Amino acid sequence: MRLTSYPLEQALGMDYYASDTPGIGGRLRTVPEDFTVEEIPPVTGDDGPFLVLRLTKKDWDQQRALREIARRLGISYRKIGFAGTKDKHAVTTQLISISGISPADIERVQLRDIRLEVVGRAHSPITLGSHVANRFCITIREVGKDGLAGIVAQVSEVCRKAVPNYFGIQRFGVIRPITHTVGKHLLRTDYEGAALCYIGEAFPGEQEEVRAARSSFLQTRDALAAIREFPLPLAYERSMLHHLANHPGDYRGALAILPPKILSLFVSAYQSWLFNQALSARIKDGGTLTDPLPGDRLLFENGREDRVTDRNMENARLQVQRGRCRIALRMPGCSPSGPEYGDRDTMALLLREDGIREEDFCSVRELVHTRFEGAARPISLSTEVSAIAGEDVVRLAFSLPPGQYATTICREYMKADPLMMI
Repeated sequence: MRLTSYPLEQALGMDYYASDTPGIGGRLRTVPEDFTVEEIPPVTGDDGPFLVLRLTKKDWDQQRALREIARRLGISYRKIGFAGTKDKHAVTTQLISISGISPADIERVQLRDIRLEVVGRAHSPITLGSHVANRFCITIREVGKDGLAGIVAQVSEVCRKAVPNYFGIQRFGVIRPITHTVGKHLLRTDYEGAALCYIGEAFPGEQEEVRAARSSFLQTRDALAAIREFPLPLAYERSMLHHLANHPGDYRGALAILPPKILSLFVSAYQSWLFNQALSARIKDGGTLTDPLPGDRLLFENGREDRVTDRNMENARLQVQRGRCRIALRMPGCSPSGPEYGDRDTMALLLREDGIREEDFCSVRELVHTRFEGAARPISLSTEVSAIAGEDVVRLAFSLPPGQYATTICREYMKADPLMMI
């Protein structure tokens, strides 16, 4: 295992690479076509109240795309179901479902770089995680040339075995990686801290005008003055500022302005940060991705969980080697997490340091309107990568299950500044 040297990755708990090779460097998403992703969907039928559509978009934020589609159709965007959130700076293809519309209605949707095709109908909506997998075709440009083919071959072999299944940077915010910090404040019922972080925390990747507006508000707390300074595209921040101008000090009310899905994202991002931190702590302590130890938790493909003990350790190792299960860490949530498994000590320590109790994941539901279950997540991912090294580009093709990040695979090859992968 090789340590990262990038502070942003360290702050998000992404401390290690599985491969020891030097990175090829390079840049992702020079053009949107360099990063294509296609959902591998479940089978759809010919009847049911939900119209199923294939949505292909280029260089569109997904939430903005769904809102524009809904506006053209004259419906609430909440009627649109989808299986997963796709990248903005990419060409992405996915299925969505909409109730109460006909194929003829789709003709009203004419948007640049968005294409909708009727696939069929279904008796239930498409929901998060309902797709089978995602298929990626990725081009990395401006790569180093020394020993390129050999490095690519070595990393491809490592990816076939196991790499750390980190939550990628996009989980925390590409330009402003703050979602987990806002979530931490919410769980601590520190609504002022959550609102000030979301509105006022500035990052180098933002435009100077935006950074200045955020920093000024954080210093003065003058919501009325901030409304005049915040650019119009920052609609959520401006809505919160309007609330604070009319209701000074009501930070909880300002947060309640945000859509429940965004509030939910904050808390789930904090769960993701906990997972990354616990996974890196395991590696630091000498644990591997594929060798179970007593106290470890195993996650099978059918969702069943098991515990590794001294008595079943050899059988557990055999099951992992055969690919029937993976070692997993459990992120805290409302659901009881069962016996004290190996990862519980690390999670408990992280929560205690942040002043958060597991029951806080239940009480936050009053604001967020989402129940946060505890969830087990494999500590490793693996995939067969078709990798072609050219003169100054590397092209990768592979598939991953829902919830796993293509940038985790790219990161192993590139070992570059994470800002080169956004």
